[in-house]
Amino acid sequence: MAEDIPYDKNFALTPGKVDEPMPGVRRILCNNPSPFTFKGTISYIVGRGKVAIIDPGPDDPAHNAALLDAVRGETVTHIFVTHTHRDHSPGVPAIKKATGATVLAEGPHRPARPLHVGDGPRLESSNDTDFKPDRALADGEVVQGSGWTIEAITTPGHTANHMAYAFREAGIVFAGDHVMAWSTPVVSPPDGSMGDYMASLQKLAKRSEQVYFPGHGDAVRNAPRFVAAYILHRKAREASILNRLAKGETDIPDLVGSIYANLDPRLVKAAGMSVLAHLEDLVARGEAATNGPPSIQGRYRLA
Repeated sequence: MAEDIPYDKNFALTPGKVDEPMPGVRRILCNNPSPFTFKGTISYIVGRGKVAIIDPGPDDPAHNAALLDAVRGETVTHIFVTHTHRDHSPGVPAIKKATGATVLAEGPHRPARPLHVGDGPRLESSNDTDFKPDRALADGEVVQGSGWTIEAITTPGHTANHMAYAFREAGIVFAGDHVMAWSTPVVSPPDGSMGDYMASLQKLAKRSEQVYFPGHGDAVRNAPRFVAAYILHRKAREASILNRLAKGETDIPDLVGSIYANLDPRLVKAAGMSVLAHLEDLVARGEAATNGPPSIQGRYRLA
């Protein structure tokens, strides 16, 4: 498949160092690089004086210290969390203890659907099941601070509780892992849902913000066009799955081998889960079929 997303894999931020990519927004990179996190998780600081932190990151003492040092002499009033993967939310308790800030998110971690017998183990980078916000935010809810206004945008898909945040005064969106300049996110059942993910992309496509700051990698520029490319990419992946199913019944390892070219061996499992997410969506829509609920071990055919 031809490359259809204008990826930007240039990102030179040094872990632990604060930079200010635009007025009112600071960011700090955690030193937790991996095939899933790129150079590492980014924590954002919004405002000056009385500030909000978005995604404290993993429970990493060095990153916690760097984040607290960056806001020394300021008051952290709010902590926003985009979602409850272990590279985004486990740093919350340490930052809350040090600052007394109110923790806001869509809600605690939960699967996107009921669990099935035969569901495989979750991805290694997965779930912070201990996280609980002080207050759950509803879609469209607005939180105001000192010189900043944050609008909550529910964007389920990567996780069921994924939430993006629009910084209204700056005209930007903190996109978490939903939209990233360097890659597409993994959508891994049962915690993620491709149907939800596509609906959330369509929701973002209707917004006017031109710049997104993601949980990993550099800013997404010309965001509406980038989101449109994401949608086309997923539809092309779906078409590839249907084309292979048109040749006869098959399984997920075969689909991964036929769809993904030159795949990093460390990402084979994630690719299989992403294909499963597409298959769950296709089965739900009546375009593909399998025996019993869709599973990673299942065999699939056209409906």
